[in-house]
Amino acid sequence: MSDRIQLRGLRVRGHHGVFDFERRDGQEFVVDVDLELDLARAAETDDVTDTVHYGELAGRLAEVVAGEPVNLIETLADRLAAVCLADARVTAATVTVHKPQAPIPHEFADVAVTIRRSR
Repeated sequence: MSDRIQLRGLRVRGHHGVFDFERRDGQEFVVDVDLELDLARAAETDDVTDTVHYGELAGRLAEVVAGEPVNLIETLADRLAAVCLADARVTAATVTVHKPQAPIPHEFADVAVTIRRSR
């Protein structure tokens, strides 16, 4: 499938991590999603109900990031992919979770995990 909806740079404060101070203090996470689906119907009708409403999707993703803490961003990415696949029109979702303030004792630009889930 070549049709895609992409959402990049969704910034949400969450409390994920293996260390107590990460759970207590929280930090910003950045989420990118890439949805694969057929957009022909939406293009034909010009009706938002015939596609994934990316504003509503962003809200659901933000709720997960801000919600129940997990140890690993791998787990968080999997939960976010499940949110994307909850819409039956989505055949596959690629999710990247960035943790730019990860507790690493060296200078770095970003840490990220990317997963792809499909039906």
